[in-house]
Amino acid sequence: MEGHESWVVSVAFTPDGLCVVSGSYDNTVRTWDTETGKPMEEPSRGPTNLVKSVAFSSDRRRVVSGTGDNAVWIWDKKTGKPVGEPFRRHTDFVRSVAFSPDGMHVVSGSHDGTVQIWNAETGHPVGEPFIGHIAWVLSVAFSPDGRRIVSGSADRTVRIWDAETGNLLGKPFLGHTDRVWSVAFSPDGRRIVSGSGDGTVRICDAEGEPLGEPFRGHTYPIVSVAFSPKGDRVVSGSTDTTVRMWDAKTGSTVGEPFRGHTHWVWSVAFSDDGKRIVSGSYDKTIRIWDVEAAEILTTL
Repeated sequence: MEGHESWVVSVAFTPDGLCVVSGSYDNTVRTWDTETGKPMEEPSRGPTNLVKSVAFSSDRRRVVSGTGDNAVWIWDKKTGKPVGEPFRRHTDFVRSVAFSPDGMHVVSGSHDGTVQIWNAETGHPVGEPFIGHIAWVLSVAFSPDGRRIVSGSADRTVRIWDAETGNLLGKPFLGHTDRVWSVAFSPDGRRIVSGSGDGTVRICDAEGEPLGEPFRGHTYPIVSVAFSPKGDRVVSGSTDTTVRMWDAKTGSTVGEPFRGHTHWVWSVAFSDDGKRIVSGSYDKTIRIWDVEAAEILTTL
């Protein structure tokens, strides 16, 4: 899938797997037909700055993006137009965004070190910012039941928060030796996967306790991780230009690395049936991979 004019730094499937959304440093959010590889609508273009993160709502009607103008934007997928005014409270880049499972809220993580929940309809902040990280918040995600939020930070920690109160749950996970670029919950909400600049993937439980040894294989920082829909696999994308798949229990690699990108792989995600992986790269392309064959199906 080709069309972006700069780095593609965030990608996501719709729940039905028929569409991919991408965010780029060319200031646009784009949606793509996964079968044809063609754009579905005109690009959504904000008035200013870089798109750092994108995510679909569960009903696939809206897209949320976090941008370099310190804002969170909601877009109508069909029209490509912004829905209301941008959400503003952060004082630095919004690095990561995610919808709650019910689509009623959005969570954002920022370079200002805070995590914020928003009302997705009104754009109003819900409560005070979650404060605890002492460096950039690089990744945020809701648990499947919407009751918890996980965040990963340049302070090398993973933190778990009560979504309603903003209180820390358990203790920060301190297993990484470099910034934590990406975090995600397992489908059952019992485990958290994290990818780090130390080149490892790690899994901890929902209380921040480590589970097993680090997954090792990438030769450079890991900047994106995700669980498969069944929770038995993990996918990772790295600045070594490869995508890798792992056994979530043993930490062993599953098959050979997926090779094809010519620059850093900045974002990865599974389709909802677990049969495909989408990746976005600094080479300005999006690629869709067959999980079993480890082959490229489509280049966008």
